[in-house]
Amino acid sequence: MEIAQLKAGVYPNKKSHLHDGIMTTDRFTQIYETYYSRVYKYICYRINNHYAAEDICSHVFEVVISKYQSFSPEKSNFEVWLFAIARNAVTDYFRSQKKRAAFSLDSIMNMFLPKSSPEEIVIRDDNNQALFVALAKLNDRERNIIAMKYAAGLKNSEIADLLGVSASNIGVVLYRSLNKLHKELDTGGAQFE
Repeated sequence: MEIAQLKAGVYPNKKSHLHDGIMTTDRFTQIYETYYSRVYKYICYRINNHYAAEDICSHVFEVVISKYQSFSPEKSNFEVWLFAIARNAVTDYFRSQKKRAAFSLDSIMNMFLPKSSPEEIVIRDDNNQALFVALAKLNDRERNIIAMKYAAGLKNSEIADLLGVSASNIGVVLYRSLNKLHKELDTGGAQFE
């Protein structure tokens, strides 16, 4: 069911749907149900913090409501517009993090709570830390493109529209970035199944 929604989107055929610039409850519900998971995954993939990702995702949908009248189907695809908002929200998050120090709630809890069993530690920490370490070694543009492609599920052409480059350029960057990740994971000792 979700795959069908992803392919159809909110505006599957621009000619058949006239955008009137009015956000109705039904329209927002359709947008939210169709895109929430992808937007959340994109944000989470970029910042590696589930709590902050929830807040940022909420902010993205608030912006969608408040700026919906500025969306124009003639200018761009709805997904491109939505993920431009999400990308800007992530950028704002990183800017705000530079201005203040943040403490992980998990690290504070670990100071006061008894130590977990080895099984609990493995289960809790099994969140692809090797991948996040390898991703950190890529530049911001490469991480952003990988997040748009694999976390948000955007097509190369949609990412290209968002970033103002050609789809083939996105393909090349993805190919090179994935090769860098693969090499980094190999040197880090990660095992592939």
